[in-house]
Amino acid sequence: MHAVFTHHDAPERLFSSARHEHPTEDPDDTRVLDDVVRFVGQRVAAVVADSEAAAEEGCRRIVIDYEELPCVIDPEEAMRPGAPVLHPKGPESRIAQAGNNVVGEVHGETGCVEQGFAEADLVHEDTFRTQRVQHASLETHGAVAYFETPEENPSGAERIVVRSSTQVPFLTRRALCALYDLPADRVRVVAGRVGGGFGGKQEMLVEDIVVLAALRLNRPVKLEFTRAEQFFGATTRHPFTIGIKAGARKDGTLTALQLRVVANTGAYGNHGPAVMFHSVGESMAVYRAPHKKVDAYSVYTNCVPAGAFRGYGLGQVTFAVESAMDELARRLGIDPLVFRERNIIGPGERMISPGGEEEDLRIASYGLDQCLKVVRDALAEDRSAEDAPEGWLVGQGTAMSMIATGPPGGHFADATVTLLEDGSYDVAVGTAEFGNGTTTVHQQITAGALGTTVDRIAIRQSDTDVVRHDTGAFGSAGTVVAGKAVMKAANALAERILTFAAEHARAPRSLCRLTADSVECGGRPVSLKELYTAARDKEVALTAAGHWGGSPRSVAFNAQWFRIAVDPGTGEIKILRSVHAADAGRVMNPMQCRGQVEGGVAQALGATLFEQVLVDGRGKVITPAFRRYRLPAYADVPRTEVHFMRTSDAIGPLGAKSMSESPFNPVAPAFANALRDATGVRFTEVPLLRDKVWLALEEHRAGGAVPGRSAGRHPSREGSV
Repeated sequence: MHAVFTHHDAPERLFSSARHEHPTEDPDDTRVLDDVVRFVGQRVAAVVADSEAAAEEGCRRIVIDYEELPCVIDPEEAMRPGAPVLHPKGPESRIAQAGNNVVGEVHGETGCVEQGFAEADLVHEDTFRTQRVQHASLETHGAVAYFETPEENPSGAERIVVRSSTQVPFLTRRALCALYDLPADRVRVVAGRVGGGFGGKQEMLVEDIVVLAALRLNRPVKLEFTRAEQFFGATTRHPFTIGIKAGARKDGTLTALQLRVVANTGAYGNHGPAVMFHSVGESMAVYRAPHKKVDAYSVYTNCVPAGAFRGYGLGQVTFAVESAMDELARRLGIDPLVFRERNIIGPGERMISPGGEEEDLRIASYGLDQCLKVVRDALAEDRSAEDAPEGWLVGQGTAMSMIATGPPGGHFADATVTLLEDGSYDVAVGTAEFGNGTTTVHQQITAGALGTTVDRIAIRQSDTDVVRHDTGAFGSAGTVVAGKAVMKAANALAERILTFAAEHARAPRSLCRLTADSVECGGRPVSLKELYTAARDKEVALTAAGHWGGSPRSVAFNAQWFRIAVDPGTGEIKILRSVHAADAGRVMNPMQCRGQVEGGVAQALGATLFEQVLVDGRGKVITPAFRRYRLPAYADVPRTEVHFMRTSDAIGPLGAKSMSESPFNPVAPAFANALRDATGVRFTEVPLLRDKVWLALEEHRAGGAVPGRSAGRHPSREGSV
């Protein structure tokens, strides 16, 4: 064993494990090693040894004296006067109300909701709950830090290299430099092909420890999470409680929409305020209502921290909003599709959310009407109910969602495209590849601009030493931000090559065009190899850079439809048919994009039907392994029919929009709406476990529930027509 590090050896500086372009989006409430333990699973010491076995033995031999403090695991209790205060430092750490454990909050109203409810013929009120979900990426969090000698790097100085499974190499370097007072040229962060992330690796959870140990010991250090550590020491999806109240007239026109949202951010506020803010944005803005109000809180508790997860809070609130819209329509006797068509925003309309309007967000292409038509067509020709077992209850349900195609507050990418000596091209772009398929898309964009084939495009990425800045692979930005930067660089290089070729061949520029391996100049082909040599001799650089990010941003739309069958005797559910409509703008790679949609639906079904990270009364995770955490198996996931809408975005590269996070969001409410249609019971909590379904049906049969009543801890309170 080489060393044991505690809070005495770590920097006092506070930071956030969350990574954003602007660090002020997250509260500084975390230390590398702390003398206050706020959740079971928090690291308190680091043991460095030559082998994992020796390190684990060292951990077992450490004796720690704890002073036990009171804990709170329910966010509502955490906000009450007298509750234990987790982070008393307050405003200097960018915590909204430290004394009430509120790390972030948003309050707003457009119009007057009380007036809107008074104008309504029907008011529906209910409470919805979503659970913790693990990212379950194939590769766990891990990093290794080592040193490069002055001879091994261009800067001519010794520096530390961190190889990490991260979605944000540049932001991680920035954070490490700030923590350890290192200049940027002394730190290199490299991310290879990352084995999945889903937002979980938009965090710095291991890199800070390996750098601490490497700097102190001047030797290579590695830290890799076990699967159990991934459950109790990493992050989860935010659990939400959403109180919703919605009013409508007899003709199905919405008059008012009100939300009260409480997000349990756990012991640390990484992503807490941002997730909470995003959750009440597009989920409310997609509906046209004259009166809207929101009160939302992100709350500290003594539980495993929550963080970024596919959808970034939007899926949780969409579950409540789309369920409530379905219930309103049913109780008004209106087709839920007609109800939605009557109330959704249209092309060019102003998106209004009482949580605060995002001025740079606009509808640059509109395919929501097409999405709903796909659902209507599926309903019209559907015969899947014939496949239901005899005696089973059959129902169908729809939900839709809108999502921004990039994060607010700035998400930037820089790319460089260069002609190489052999006539191929080099693309240097910072975004990480973690199964999102951006490598392929960037090759396609470059090949299209330069009139060549993808096999002649080499991609360098995710290495702070060889590519320019990139905010990171999160927020659906791989195509619409990094892809736009690549497109601008490739277009600029194409123009530079054509201009140089015209001068070299003494031909009019208008008669020159790029082909796979040459430039046709007035009928004479000039090979790219020849051009490279000529440019080198004349000291002309055939390279170009592109930059994109910030404003403006567009929105994407999705709709999901299910036909399901329910066994009333056991609660078992069979999915008879699954249809998903996606407005992704101009789809660059249909097969790859289809895979994104199918994967999003599959992951969302896991969260809808099975997955839940459970904690005990003291916040300890009690499901720290896949054998106790039910992931969907192959047989659990149906074939989803994927339909792409015919739109072209005015902002995205070549008319494309993102489609990485958005397929996840409408799945849970569409499934719950189908279950309501089949059983007459409104389920307000996920996951929709088989035993919960059976118990609710038994209560319904016994007369304890009526059609539309919630199957949850709090019944709905409804007005009448």
